[in-house]
Amino acid sequence: MAHRNPSIGFVVTTLVLLATACDAQLSSKFYDSTCPNALSTIRTVIRTAVSKERRMAASLIRLHFHDCFVQGCDASILLDDSSSIESEKTALQNVNSVRGFNVIDQAKTEVEKVCPGTVSCADILAVAARDASFAVGGPSWTVKLGRRDSTTASKSEATSDLPLFTDDLDTLISRFEKKGLTAKDMVTLSGAHTIGQAQCFTFRGRIYNNASDIDAGFASTRQRGCPLVVNEDNDKKLAALDLVTPNSFDNNYFNNLIQKKGLLHSDQVLFSGGSTDSIVSEYSKNPTTFKSDFAAAMIKMGDIQPLTGSAGIIRNICSSIN
Repeated sequence: MAHRNPSIGFVVTTLVLLATACDAQLSSKFYDSTCPNALSTIRTVIRTAVSKERRMAASLIRLHFHDCFVQGCDASILLDDSSSIESEKTALQNVNSVRGFNVIDQAKTEVEKVCPGTVSCADILAVAARDASFAVGGPSWTVKLGRRDSTTASKSEATSDLPLFTDDLDTLISRFEKKGLTAKDMVTLSGAHTIGQAQCFTFRGRIYNNASDIDAGFASTRQRGCPLVVNEDNDKKLAALDLVTPNSFDNNYFNNLIQKKGLLHSDQVLFSGGSTDSIVSEYSKNPTTFKSDFAAAMIKMGDIQPLTGSAGIIRNICSSIN
């Protein structure tokens, strides 16, 4: 009877595990052979959308963020309600707030024309966020690709894990750490608010409470566009999170925080005598550092629990499982 060399089995097993790990890695070249025009096709759609409405840039970055924080970067946020799915779109942090779905749908439609059934909605979200940033003067970065789309969504996880505008600093740090992101990553990613807008109901309490952590002149200015009277029309009134350069991706967001001009409570707590004050100060002085760190943080966020290989599917339509 031949004796089996145990080391051979070990080597084979190790090689299999390594191959599996390699298969699960995202790569910027993932579509180079299967859909070489994918990125240029997406970029054209995003540029067109942002040129029509610059606010869309912030919305697309936020859409990718809200996707990655729930089940990982798997396009679960794009799924509509169905008999088997409770959509994340109706979670408190998303309802009547997260937007840009039509732009992603358009990008998917155009990509399907050139490469049917090849490019995932999750990858389109990641690329769209990068292209949206660059379209308004923000940084660009190399997007790693190869994500698959989920067949499930989780409204409960969206409700429990996504940040709220009322969160304090410790809560924000905890939410990000749960996803493998540091406090610095959290501050860096919050800098995208420099091109964002918020609805009146999210900051009404802050601008009318006469608190010591808000500049009085800033509060008075914001009150003109956000009446104290609570009703549906007033609640939806929009204000730029950065009053100075609302249409440019720059570091003014951090300057605002130092001047007590953060519009949301969850913004101002980043500079409120706590552990993140030094990061805000650094970015207020060094816009180049902020942009570089933002690109790195977006890449890191895009790595949160992606579905790869045989996990997940490629959806033909981003809003449903076909």
